[in-house]
Amino acid sequence: MIIPIRCFTCGKLIAHKWEEYYRRVNEENESSEKVLDELGFTRYCCRRMFVTHQDLMKEISSFSQQG
Repeated sequence: MIIPIRCFTCGKLIAHKWEEYYRRVNEENESSEKVLDELGFTRYCCRRMFVTHQDLMKEISSFSQQG
């Protein structure tokens, strides 16, 4: 699914940084810890939102009915 707009615990806006985080970690092979530090996410709760997020859109879209 898509990343939540806000952190579930503290309410900080996080979604606007997802694309940069994903690109740097998966395409440029940077350390997740380093990227989160540079993006300004210092709280454990916000970091958890990024590290544990699973992108399931490709898997779910295969079940949608094309009319």
